[in-house]
Amino acid sequence: MAKVPEFDVAAAHKYFSAHCFNKAWDLIEKPDRTPEDERLMVALNQACIYHWLQRDDCSQQRLSVGYWQASRIQALLGNAAEALRLGEVCLFYSGELKPFYLGYAHEALARAYGLAASPGDSARHLTLALELVAKVGDNSERKLLEADLEQLKKGLAL
Repeated sequence: MAKVPEFDVAAAHKYFSAHCFNKAWDLIEKPDRTPEDERLMVALNQACIYHWLQRDDCSQQRLSVGYWQASRIQALLGNAAEALRLGEVCLFYSGELKPFYLGYAHEALARAYGLAASPGDSARHLTLALELVAKVGDNSERKLLEADLEQLKKGLAL
């Protein structure tokens, strides 16, 4: 059995769950990612989810966001099957959440199905996400979701 380190493990999980998410996000936004950046982006996202799972305050919402990011990363890397699988996990965790999170789960699936050359499924999830936009109560959240969905609509030529 491994010896428990002499530092606050709970604080470490709290720090690294956010830190890894944010560092992965920085790489998502980096325009000139290298193959090493891409591997690091995936590892950071996986570490983020791991650290969330170790926290007492882990929630469906936090897992929804973590798996949304995971799906987005795989879509960026061109891995349609993995983007779909992780989008489905995101949808699983988003089912009972407010419309913002559920809308983003459908956004992830619309993006993944678009990548998988399944335009009917992509359009279906995009439509579901667009229907949820009107139900998002927070103005800044609604604008964020709308902007991402507009980007998808342009990519799908709808």
